[in-house]
Amino acid sequence: MSEHHLDGATLSLVWSLPFAGILLSIALLPLFAPKFWEHHFGKVSAAWAGAFLIPSALAFGFETAVAEVLHTLALEYIPFIILLLALFIVAGGIRLVGNLVGTPETNTGMLAIGAGLASFLGTTGASMLLIRPMIAANSDRRHKIHVFVFFIFLVSNIGGSLTPLGDPPLFLGFLKGVDFLWTVETMFPPMATACVILLVLFYAIDSHYWKRETREVTAGSRLPRRLRIEGGHNFIYLACIVGAVMMSGLIENDEIVSIGYGIEVDVVGLVRDAILLALAGMSLATTKRATRIENAFTWIPIQEVAILFVAIFLTMIPTLAVLRAGADGAFAPLLGFVSTADGQPVDIAYFWLTGILSSFLDNAPTYLVFFNLAGGDAETLMGPLHGTLLAISAGAVFMGANTYIGNAPNFMVKSICEERGIRMPSFFGYMAWSGLILIPLFVLLSVLFFV
Repeated sequence: MSEHHLDGATLSLVWSLPFAGILLSIALLPLFAPKFWEHHFGKVSAAWAGAFLIPSALAFGFETAVAEVLHTLALEYIPFIILLLALFIVAGGIRLVGNLVGTPETNTGMLAIGAGLASFLGTTGASMLLIRPMIAANSDRRHKIHVFVFFIFLVSNIGGSLTPLGDPPLFLGFLKGVDFLWTVETMFPPMATACVILLVLFYAIDSHYWKRETREVTAGSRLPRRLRIEGGHNFIYLACIVGAVMMSGLIENDEIVSIGYGIEVDVVGLVRDAILLALAGMSLATTKRATRIENAFTWIPIQEVAILFVAIFLTMIPTLAVLRAGADGAFAPLLGFVSTADGQPVDIAYFWLTGILSSFLDNAPTYLVFFNLAGGDAETLMGPLHGTLLAISAGAVFMGANTYIGNAPNFMVKSICEERGIRMPSFFGYMAWSGLILIPLFVLLSVLFFV
């Protein structure tokens, strides 16, 4: 452990209070003080970040606090927000023009397509590509909140299970030696089971609400479809973004740039981020302004996500440090659940513990913690312990759907919907949806695959 980094083995869970505070603020203030939150969420976020940074500087030293901030910003937050920004800009330049109507058949088909694309474009890429067409198709419907809740379930999370491109935890596993095709073959049964069940359930719910729509709305579904795509060249930029992200993990290069405090940034990562920003700039320059205007493209959603997530990333530092400490940290009692007395892994415990923590923490480092806890050897985990690796992978990817902050695109989808006038569920309201629908589904998956 570097002298400039927190030792999770020495931290109590009291240091997680600022993280709990920002989560409760996101959950409660929009519900009980919406005007205050709308105008001051940036100040609230800064206050919670300060509630961790100032005490940490006093307790562990200024240099340690600065080192943790630089490490988190340079290696985690900035690459995260650059990727999100590039996808937001590029996908925002693609517009589906026509008279698409969100019938149960159309909505179910779009969700199925989105879930399939998520494994190849990533959950964030697929979400940014399809959320605006989904909003446009359902613009005239009165009952549509469930459409976007299921969109987050399927497109923003569970659909990204089949390849390392789908979600960051699986990409980290790929870099650790997990075969590309192992993910495809092994994750397909639980992913397909979850998607089929959710799509069938969605179709039933959407059909119920469709019957309650006005005649004007339902009459539009009987008109011939006329569809075309504006800004189609952005698909090339989208493919380049996916390629840049994947290649950055495959290219071996030891060149680094030191930014002080023992923190080093690899050159490949810097080149990747520069490419992403260049692609975003090219999209802005080459896409007609009218296309973005008609697409209702604004900067508000990405601004909100950038501000809130910088506070989340910073306040999450001590919690992740404690988690990384494993059996030596305050989470040791929880980690004891994943193994039997003779040291054998308990797959169902790995699934639920990885999943629950991934619902509130960054699922990529959570995946790595449990990957290493299970031995950290890819060959063994793909062989005798394949059930354990499957449990860790499914927990990290699937249960990111449990909360708005469980996976990067969740909150972005919420922000875009609300910016377009759709009243999305509150933080706890969304968790009520996920609790009623996803938790029973995960229990079923546990019985089918992890017992």
